[in-house]
Amino acid sequence: MTGASGFIGYYLSKRLLQQGCTVVDIDNINDYYDVNLKYTRLEQLKPYENFTFIKGDISNKEMVTKTFEEYKPNVVVNLAAQAGVRYSIENPDVYIQSNIIGFYNILEACRYNPVDHLVYALSSSVYGANKKVPFEESDFVDNPVSFYASTKKSNELMAHTYSHLYKIPATGLSFFTVYGPMGRPDMAYFGFTDKYFAGEPIKIFNNGDFDNDLYRDFTYIDDIVEGIVRLIGLPPVESVPHKVYNVGNNSPEKLMVFIQALEKALSSALEKNVEFNKVYEPIKPGDVPATYASTDLLQKAVGFKPETSIEDGLRKFAEWYVGYYGMR
Repeated sequence: MTGASGFIGYYLSKRLLQQGCTVVDIDNINDYYDVNLKYTRLEQLKPYENFTFIKGDISNKEMVTKTFEEYKPNVVVNLAAQAGVRYSIENPDVYIQSNIIGFYNILEACRYNPVDHLVYALSSSVYGANKKVPFEESDFVDNPVSFYASTKKSNELMAHTYSHLYKIPATGLSFFTVYGPMGRPDMAYFGFTDKYFAGEPIKIFNNGDFDNDLYRDFTYIDDIVEGIVRLIGLPPVESVPHKVYNVGNNSPEKLMVFIQALEKALSSALEKNVEFNKVYEPIKPGDVPATYASTDLLQKAVGFKPETSIEDGLRKFAEWYVGYYGMR
């Protein structure tokens, strides 16, 4: 595993450890967002005897190679990546280091230390400004609108090539706007909550155009983890053993509906009426108007379709946030 201090990595590690798996994690614990939250996640994994943590950067090829040689993993799940669409415009260098060089090092390690299955994170961002919805895995995605998306599309091409050349069974997973307790503070729902408690207005990048609002396929963390766990045991067996799946909610919501649901969830957690002070601004470069996953392939492969409602998911997030930050 790479990236166990991250949002998805933490929950997936915990689930696998509870199932009796041995998890060896590489993570550099970068400061893209609050490292205290990352350490909080790691602290909850350390009590498991079958968990080993290695602080390191996957862009360090020697360290990655030595780790593979020492622990000889059966399955590799690569979740370590520099995330964020807008940040990739401001700081592209870190995306090359982590998402391109780092992923190349993982592929090379799998080449020389054969594994049963490599599972790696893609992103719904690869679909760019596709107007055809829902997004299907067979869609043309060669016109990304952010540098982050370009690196993720590159990962897919790199993995496909290594699967073709070296028969590495590999599965890429496109995640759609993952949210939940202990989530990423750079995500909108988390940032909106921070702003509320700081007494500041929230910025909504939709031009204030409610008729043509942004749509997002918000996917609760437990649904993401369930999809990954089921796919881990299903390595591709095609002549080129490489597949890509969408892991999304298949039920996009308008951004404003999501915000209203968050206000309601916080109102319940705080036992008082919560309403954000809203400021509407133009859509940011690199943002896409809609993310909407077709999950037919996932359902056909493993018999699972994410189904947590945003009301239930945001209620759990709000309760965690209020408790974690002591906001009652």
